[in-house]
Amino acid sequence: MAGSITSRRDPVLDGRRDGPLILTEDMELLDDLLRLCAAAGAEPDVHHRMPERRDSWEAAPLVLVGDDAAAHCRGATRRRGVLLVGREQDDPAVWRYAVEIGADSVLRLPDAEGWLVDRIADVVEGVGEQALTVGVIGGRGGSGASTLACALAVTAARGGARTMLVDGDPLGGGIDVLLGGERAEGRRWPDFVGSKGRVAGGALEESLPELHRLRVLSWDRGDSVVVPPPAMKSVLAAARRRGGVVVVDLPRRFDEGTVEVLAQLDLGLLVVPGELRAVAAANRVASLAGMILKDLRVITRGPYAAGLDEQWIAASLGLPLAGELPWEAGLPHVLDAGAPPGGTAGPLARFCTAFWDRALAKGAVS
Repeated sequence: MAGSITSRRDPVLDGRRDGPLILTEDMELLDDLLRLCAAAGAEPDVHHRMPERRDSWEAAPLVLVGDDAAAHCRGATRRRGVLLVGREQDDPAVWRYAVEIGADSVLRLPDAEGWLVDRIADVVEGVGEQALTVGVIGGRGGSGASTLACALAVTAARGGARTMLVDGDPLGGGIDVLLGGERAEGRRWPDFVGSKGRVAGGALEESLPELHRLRVLSWDRGDSVVVPPPAMKSVLAAARRRGGVVVVDLPRRFDEGTVEVLAQLDLGLLVVPGELRAVAAANRVASLAGMILKDLRVITRGPYAAGLDEQWIAASLGLPLAGELPWEAGLPHVLDAGAPPGGTAGPLARFCTAFWDRALAKGAVS
């Protein structure tokens, strides 16, 4: 069988890399490989034999050679990123074929499907530095954690960083409301509850509402308040692979989904008002979060009760102090007017700018 199936997609126009080159005459194997490419968000260039233009072989980011087509690839330019794929588990000749074409690996389906989807997605999305991922959690209810999470995300986006804000609190009313975007077009958490395995980071980003130069994953106004742990893990991992900054507004209740988020954070910020009862409540939150999150720091917020200050609160919790959240008297009026937290040149915006200057200048949070 001769001929080819070539994608019409322009990788420059949509900002994505080319998909893999597939070589096989085995239609059942081709169906499997096309399915795996679709799962990885890739559009492959398919040929039944070695393409006449040898630069197709040399330029493809990944080459998937069916074991039925290996003989046609003898003499091709040696390169990295060639995988020999098939289903027959006990054919000894396949190893000889792999040596002849210079394959990096020999894969057998269906056993290697998960690994292959990840490999295809890596070449489509690119494997770069993961996003700096910061979680914000309140030491008690009403501490201002959601406001800080929004302000950090808005400030990062305004500074030019690729930014995603993730609402991890299903009982918080929807963080898109705080940004004035509850009617914005795009997907919300209930659309992702069935996700598992690898989620394409580019597709995730493009599907979300864009508000104030950042992408927002929030809750809708429906009754669904549960994201299964595999979905939470997959979606957040996809967000992190896009690079830049991811800010997560965390709930104070810890379920399995919250544990999955905590495991992927680079830094946690615990917002604690300057009250003795708030410190006591924050101590419980810190104990639970600290079992999973290695880097948890305190942000205090005044006014302070008698005998308390930011240093005393941090010492009482046994956590490093990340800063003192400034009081901004006009913030409620700013929010009522439709402006996002951190979107104006006030104390909160300056606080967030200084935070990102320290965190991003080092390329890390340590």
